[in-house]
Amino acid sequence: QLIFGQTLRIPGDNEHFLINRYGIAFDRMRASDLVRIDKSGNVQDLNFTDLAVNAAGFVIHSAVHHAREDMACVIHTHTAAGVAVSAQKEGLLPISQHALKYYNRIAYHTYEGIALSPDERERLVADLGTHRAMILRNHGLLTGGPTVKHAFHEIYMLERACQIQVQAMSGGSELNIPSEEVCLRTAAQFQRDDSEHIITIAWDAALSLIEDQASSYAS
Repeated sequence: QLIFGQTLRIPGDNEHFLINRYGIAFDRMRASDLVRIDKSGNVQDLNFTDLAVNAAGFVIHSAVHHAREDMACVIHTHTAAGVAVSAQKEGLLPISQHALKYYNRIAYHTYEGIALSPDERERLVADLGTHRAMILRNHGLLTGGPTVKHAFHEIYMLERACQIQVQAMSGGSELNIPSEEVCLRTAAQFQRDDSEHIITIAWDAALSLIEDQASSYAS
């Protein structure tokens, strides 16, 4: 991800959000690098200027935040695997257990260029619908949830599904697609079994890895 943005609605405050400071690499990001902004993307922290916010990132994130109260945290990535799948006409294929989590439960948004126009917000939100995950064609991935851990769980599963798809297709062999019955059943199992407990312990495990590698993130 290098320097590009993620956002979080400040708990208990529907008027303001936190966005990562533009220009700071993610592996060096700390809590003090989070910038407080309002619904229009204006910086509300005297320690930063408007240059601290990625304008294109805010257009995408603000559209989701404004339309979806349940999407307090929005994660948008441009990983190699995510962009690769976003460029494939078939989109996400139901070829792995990770991908089946999103069977009939993922949205697509057509690429319109760098997202600098507020006019794109309405179309993006319409494409997202009620889903928590979306593939931005020729661009990347977007997920969200009521908390950071929920949004992270979604992006982790979607990213892994994309990685698996890219590697599977690179082998050149015919892909094995489960029957629609199996796809529907597995998707329903995910919807039922994506419990708070599983999401929480996975998030705690991810945090422990960060603590081991870069405990200064909280500073």
